[in-house]
Amino acid sequence: MPGKNNSNIPEVVVQRLPQYVRALTQLHNRNIEVVSSKELGDALGVTPVQIRKDLSYFGRFGKQGRGYNVVFLLQELRHVLGLDKQWTAAVIGIGRLGSAILSYPGFGQEGFNMVAAFDSAPLGIGSRIGELIVQNIDELERTVKSKAIDIVIIAVPAEQAQSVTDRVVKCRVKAILNYAPIKVQVPSDVRVREIDPVLALQSMTFHLKSLHD
Repeated sequence: MPGKNNSNIPEVVVQRLPQYVRALTQLHNRNIEVVSSKELGDALGVTPVQIRKDLSYFGRFGKQGRGYNVVFLLQELRHVLGLDKQWTAAVIGIGRLGSAILSYPGFGQEGFNMVAAFDSAPLGIGSRIGELIVQNIDELERTVKSKAIDIVIIAVPAEQAQSVTDRVVKCRVKAILNYAPIKVQVPSDVRVREIDPVLALQSMTFHLKSLHD
């Protein structure tokens, strides 16, 4: 498929692609065969111009005045995102959050297979969550190699996040999803995505406050 070098694609565009995939999946489930950039933009709160600009980074998918074939565009964007493959993931930190992540069924449906769980607390090690037995974090390097783990999800307290991240980096894992409420430092070849619900709520209160002033 024609396209540009990944290094030239703005991160904000990459972050919008999963939203396109979700919208196209919903359209496909409704047996809709063709969608215009305006219809797709209306569903996502994005302008048609932005839709066309985003997609142009990866090739030409539609014809002016005819819209996009939903199945074709969905397949192509899933390929761009690597969603046509299976990915292995592990969770470090099996408290309430880590346990909830492991128990969520949606990951497997989208091709993300949870294959390992780690903790450092003696009470948690050896416990079972679904089909997984929680391992001692000292087994991290061996397990990453033996199970070819692609992605590590960190769900530990803030004060442990950087040291845990350092251990993950030493295992040559290149993708980390960080739920700890702290920004971690990694080498330039490691991709980190930070998820902090508290920060999201705090940004929302800015708008709520204006309603009460």
